[in-house]
Amino acid sequence: MGSVGTLFLVATPIGNLGDVSARALTTLRQVAFVICEDTRRSRILLDAHGITVPLVSMPAFAEGERAHGLVRRIAAGEDAALVTDAGSPAVSDPGERLVAEALEAGLQVVAIPGPTALVAALSVSGLPTGRFHFLGFLPRAAGEARTMVEEVRPLSATLALYEAPGRVGATLALLHEVLGERRACVARELTKLHEEVVRGTLSELAGRYADAEVRGEVVLLVEGAARRERWSEAEVQKALREAIAAGARLKGLSQELADRSGWPAKELYRLGLALKPEP
Repeated sequence: MGSVGTLFLVATPIGNLGDVSARALTTLRQVAFVICEDTRRSRILLDAHGITVPLVSMPAFAEGERAHGLVRRIAAGEDAALVTDAGSPAVSDPGERLVAEALEAGLQVVAIPGPTALVAALSVSGLPTGRFHFLGFLPRAAGEARTMVEEVRPLSATLALYEAPGRVGATLALLHEVLGERRACVARELTKLHEEVVRGTLSELAGRYADAEVRGEVVLLVEGAARRERWSEAEVQKALREAIAAGARLKGLSQELADRSGWPAKELYRLGLALKPEP
């Protein structure tokens, strides 16, 4: 070890304890301490492999106040591993702030990759995997959640998000309302005893989970928007002229045409300004 320590981001099983890698276990045995989202959850994994390294708690709500002290310890020469309750740290889990502060302090940050529910669900979904857009968790406020979904509606990439079990039905209904009918997948409790992967259309899944009692961790995946042929500039200008002449407001018009034409809304707004008659 050098004069300063290293922060290792160690991915841990998302359910089946057998999914932990040999490199992850070696790292956990060699560090000075392990930073955990919940020490009780992490202790189960460590005890299963006879690892007795000290644990330090850093739940999401306390990351801001604890990150600086942890970085100081690493800067002073202690190697540390960050783990969360399941999967890869710092991705929709605690760690983003800690990693940022460690990098700002000039420390080395090393990923020990492994299980992640997002990639596991995507791989078995049956939906296109070449490109995907990860939304994390939707905001709890209904209006903010709707806005986020509306923002990604034009994307042709597969959409992926995490959801709490009690909100699955409502979220599927929202996705169907905003995105329309698309293929989708609900992946629940991956790698665990009651693993469930259900595929169907958004309307079918929204109906299935409307009143269902859902348990466990859930990943939702939705087919991206159908690819559309990009309009020519002449077609765009014609549509803008006609709508402006009819009194359409340019801001709303730009977004509406973006969904239909394949042109970015900002570019349509710029073209619309040039076509707008002088007051």
